[in-house]
Amino acid sequence: MAVFQPLSSVPPSSRVCLRGGSPLAVPIRRYVPTTCSLMGVITPHALHHLSLGVMDTGSSISNSGLGFALASGGLIAVLAAALSLADPEKRRQQQTASVGGNEMDAVRNYFNTAGFDRWRRIYGETDDVNNVQLDIRQGHAETVEKVLAFLKKGGLEGVTVCDVGCGTGSLTVPMILEGAIVKASDISSAMVSEAEKKVAEALKSSNLSKPFKPPTFETNDLESLKGKYHTVACIDVLIHYPKDKAAGMIAHLASLAEKRLIISFAPETPFLAVLKRIGELFPGPSKATRAYLHTEADIEAALKAAGWIVKNKDMTSTKFYYSRLFEAVPQGNL
Repeated sequence: MAVFQPLSSVPPSSRVCLRGGSPLAVPIRRYVPTTCSLMGVITPHALHHLSLGVMDTGSSISNSGLGFALASGGLIAVLAAALSLADPEKRRQQQTASVGGNEMDAVRNYFNTAGFDRWRRIYGETDDVNNVQLDIRQGHAETVEKVLAFLKKGGLEGVTVCDVGCGTGSLTVPMILEGAIVKASDISSAMVSEAEKKVAEALKSSNLSKPFKPPTFETNDLESLKGKYHTVACIDVLIHYPKDKAAGMIAHLASLAEKRLIISFAPETPFLAVLKRIGELFPGPSKATRAYLHTEADIEAALKAAGWIVKNKDMTSTKFYYSRLFEAVPQGNL
């Protein structure tokens, strides 16, 4: 059942804020282990990049003076009612149609406009972020550190790497400083320009003890990438590809890599699928893009079909960021 009480009667420490201090939900009491409050779902574990949904922080829930908590049965009932009013798919289709009806064009448009400003702040060092965005920043940085740990095991000096979906250069910059020969690509020209700027700043301020070759940058979608590289890294990109296209994208990435393929994805579990659906209820600029979850089994099967096998796995999980990380190598190279 859903239980309501005045927000003012709930201690501030029990409130969750999504944007600038706006409370989302508050627990009224602690439920027994067989039930689950909405706070118990959203606060400890939220979907990787649920910022593409409710955690987008481009939209906020106003302070209406009511807090709410949902027990297990009530959660389903309230979600069903909300979905009947909020039709997120129709809203997303309308926004996608505004850029020509192509889903990848919608992604490109988003990351060149509102999405670019949002993610530049999240991936940057500015203090102009809220607690949710800061948590996502920390989660993404943790994933980057794990990728670097994989890469450094074999050494990076002189190694060719394609950074697919480079964003603002979070991974590109440290790889270059380690001596890698990097090609950085992103679907967003704004992101590529920002990555170039970050690399230039890093090289100017660093006293490199290792030789380096300036990276090459390219604005392109994943499907159009060409070339051969020792290593291909594709971090937090598959969230934009539906299941029926993910296998093809993984096969294409594998065709570009010679020795190592590193990919991360938002893992699909019943729990995270519910959180994603909650996120879709709230309007925001990012609703022009979809956030796709993938099971580990599907990703491993796609790699196997392409002739690759998973060598190492890792997982990053913060309050508002989830990312499963695979390091794969050609079959027979373990």
